[in-house]
Amino acid sequence: MIIRDRPSGLKLFLLLRGSVLPRILPTLVINVAIAILVTWSHGAMGGLKITLTTIPFTLIGLPVAIFLGFRNNSAYDRFWEGRKLWGELVLRSRNLARQCLGLIDGPQPVNVSDGLGDLRVRMVLRAVAFSHALRDMLRERPLDPGLARLLPPEEYEALAHAPNRPDYLMQRMGQDLRASLKEGRIEACLAANIDATLSAMTGAAASCERIKNTPIPFSYTLLLHRTAYLYCFLLPFGLVDSIGFMTPLVCAIVAYTFFGLDALGDELEEPFGDEANDLPLDAICRAIERELRQALGDPDLPPPLAAHNYCLT
Repeated sequence: MIIRDRPSGLKLFLLLRGSVLPRILPTLVINVAIAILVTWSHGAMGGLKITLTTIPFTLIGLPVAIFLGFRNNSAYDRFWEGRKLWGELVLRSRNLARQCLGLIDGPQPVNVSDGLGDLRVRMVLRAVAFSHALRDMLRERPLDPGLARLLPPEEYEALAHAPNRPDYLMQRMGQDLRASLKEGRIEACLAANIDATLSAMTGAAASCERIKNTPIPFSYTLLLHRTAYLYCFLLPFGLVDSIGFMTPLVCAIVAYTFFGLDALGDELEEPFGDEANDLPLDAICRAIERELRQALGDPDLPPPLAAHNYCLT
């Protein structure tokens, strides 16, 4: 995610970081080259004069712009829903830490130095591992070796072979909650509250999986791609007779808008990736880890992630 102040003046036209221009530049250059060629030949190709008026482009341009806007709204809805789900995960992780530390009894007060042998510490640190595991699954990364310090050795080894790592961690959460209930360390009604929190975290993870595994229908995207490209590549023939040498400039502006909206929709459609405009899952996971380890009284907290070159991952 791009984190910076809104540019003004000349910077507005020179910024590349976070812009879709690098992604669409090859296509944009080809479009401008075609516009220059059409302007130089005045719309004649192979001795044949291709005559087009602005009327067809007016009729087609408005629906294309509307459909591009609709697709971008749909893509942004996916992006915003993903952000809300991760915000829900932050909230539920805080609640889980509070419930585990405040509702589950123990032979002595919680001390992070007791390590994973304390069920309460183990559940809180497992919630940290859950957020990291969910992030890595959504980004199709291998198992993070750093999770070994958050989980018992046998649990970490089993996690490496689990088909759905976040779900496996939630299964272990349920087992620890059952053990604390069986040992009489928590009342049944209070255990139900913790179980509800675990269910909410599982629901957030499942919803993230739904967003990742259900893209916008390909046929809809393909139709918009084709129409936008045809529109921009044929536009010089409709403008050259009316605006002459200004045709390449106008075509460049129109193509930048259409190709840019198309590329931006592609980026927002997959909000959990590693691109500059995707959600900062690394920073969110680090925030969860800091807050939950702070709740345990851990003095050795990792620093919050900062934006590098205006990009927060």
